[in-house]
Amino acid sequence: MMAVPTKAMRRLSEGQVRCRPVVVIVGPTAVGKSRVAVEVAKAFETEVLTADSRQVYRGMDIGTDKPVLEERQGIPHRLIDLVNPDEPFNTGLYRSQAVEEIDRLYRDSRLPLVVGGTGLYVRTLLKGLCAAPPADPALREALRQEMQGQGHDALYAKLVAIDPMTAARLHPRDESKVIRALEVYQLSGRRMSEFQQEHGFAERPFSALVIGLNRDREVLYRRIEARIDWQLAHGLIEETAQLLAQGYQRDSAAMKGLGYRQVAEHLAGEYDRVEMVRRFKRDTRHFSKRQMTWFRKEPGIQWLTIEESDSVQHTAALAIGQVERFLTTLGGEI
Repeated sequence: MMAVPTKAMRRLSEGQVRCRPVVVIVGPTAVGKSRVAVEVAKAFETEVLTADSRQVYRGMDIGTDKPVLEERQGIPHRLIDLVNPDEPFNTGLYRSQAVEEIDRLYRDSRLPLVVGGTGLYVRTLLKGLCAAPPADPALREALRQEMQGQGHDALYAKLVAIDPMTAARLHPRDESKVIRALEVYQLSGRRMSEFQQEHGFAERPFSALVIGLNRDREVLYRRIEARIDWQLAHGLIEETAQLLAQGYQRDSAAMKGLGYRQVAEHLAGEYDRVEMVRRFKRDTRHFSKRQMTWFRKEPGIQWLTIEESDSVQHTAALAIGQVERFLTTLGGEI
């Protein structure tokens, strides 16, 4: 097994800090990112900066699979519990808060460790944001109401007509991204794809090592189903009911997340528990597939395939070795 860095090796040198290194661990839901990340964070005396678009919401713990205190093992986890479920949050806000946390770690000569499955958060953190106009809450709400009235397919068809290049890479039911692309066009008269082509995601504010975790698909699907069984047995239905009782609407972005959407529909009497579980598991499997499709298109990810027999410590040791070699290339001993 790879040796864990000694205490003297855990802090970045001045030269390494000037290179602005960032280590990112990505992968599909339920692959085991959080447990591996904690071991890597312990090895380098650092913190976990979460890149998860659902864990930003307060009060949504079970359904977003936030690591409980015991699982964190004393490692601080940042960029979670940032807003209430009815407050707006977007990629730009995530990026600005993540950069603040990264700069704070640099001031302490510590290595930033970003962990999560939201590919757009990771991409914009490492490659920047295009200059599309900022969100317009009133227009966004009008588009959301239009989607509710006419259906996902109608609004997606409108995007196909306006910006076929953007539409081709989006799922018709990816509500937030479809609405954002339509919003950009209505605000600026220009397609989202034009802004993205001009920007090219060519910014490089950090020296980044991106480690991808993967498993055999059938193994991953079994882990997804086991986690959903655990969530339902440990209070996801009660958590969802409490959020609804607090006034958070089913059609809000937060409440449309995996798990909460299916449970809320079950609580509304739209189908029974058996059907709720079936849909929850099916939709999560589909989501994990979309995550992997995204990450496979991202250049430069160094993949680690976790075998079913591999322990967390074994996988973490491999990741630690990758980090050690990466830091060595930036100059100075580690």
